[in-house]
Amino acid sequence: MSKKKALSFLTIALLSVGGCRFWDRSMQDVMNDPFDKANQMENHVGRTTQMAPLATPRSIIVCRSKQCAPIKLSMSKEYIYNSLAQMMKNNNHQKALVCSADVGSHNCYQNYISLPITVGITPAYMYIDSVKISDVSMSKGSSSINMMLNYNVTYNGQTPECAPDKTLLYVKNADNIILEDKGYRCKMTTIGTTMVKTMFLIDFIDLDYGFIGGYYSIGLSGPSYGGGTGYMLLRLPKTGYPLLPMPKAPTEKNRQTAGKSSAKSSLDQNVDNSSASGNDAVQVFPINYKN
Repeated sequence: MSKKKALSFLTIALLSVGGCRFWDRSMQDVMNDPFDKANQMENHVGRTTQMAPLATPRSIIVCRSKQCAPIKLSMSKEYIYNSLAQMMKNNNHQKALVCSADVGSHNCYQNYISLPITVGITPAYMYIDSVKISDVSMSKGSSSINMMLNYNVTYNGQTPECAPDKTLLYVKNADNIILEDKGYRCKMTTIGTTMVKTMFLIDFIDLDYGFIGGYYSIGLSGPSYGGGTGYMLLRLPKTGYPLLPMPKAPTEKNRQTAGKSSAKSSLDQNVDNSSASGNDAVQVFPINYKN
């Protein structure tokens, strides 16, 4: 093989491995780094995140009258649905606190839940510490409760604008109580909106103190993406029992009115007693006139 053919073959080989940047590089650079790895574009991370599978509760525990027991042993599906419906109606237009909790003891160890996310190209953490129940409605003959929730979302010290979340609380049977939404949008970046989807598998209900616990899975899709799973508690301000009107202390005016009514009833009782004794004669008292 002649020198010209060998040189042409070497040039073609270098062009194939070096690309269009070959003519912008010196011969020394080509010999040191023929594949130009130092200037290759970085591979961007995909916009989908593989999250851990959502844990399934073994049994659902319900506490009432200061006693806790699995649903299967003492309660029906209808009782649980009615209790949850009562609890949600009692807490309509109220704010429920959210915390990360221990599965066994149901004790909060953080006053929020946190999720690793990526906002654009910036790593961040998303926090949820409360949710407001904006609306509660039920359909006749249904096993689900329709709710409108507003999550308090923050990330890296910023609070994005998030739309209300249409959520369905579904009591399928004694083993499956699910709170799932259709996804709500949050404005986390200047371009586009992020879709946030939540699933909550309930395994603990305390009707005495208004606690609901379970395993959650939250995922983000769009300009901001990521998510995570864990165990959390919802701490509602009101219990799951029917609300009774609070008794009010009587005012001073009411006390005087009550005293007069008592005296009048006593006088009427004396008149009735005198009539009953047989003394029906009318007694005439003389009237003294002054001249």
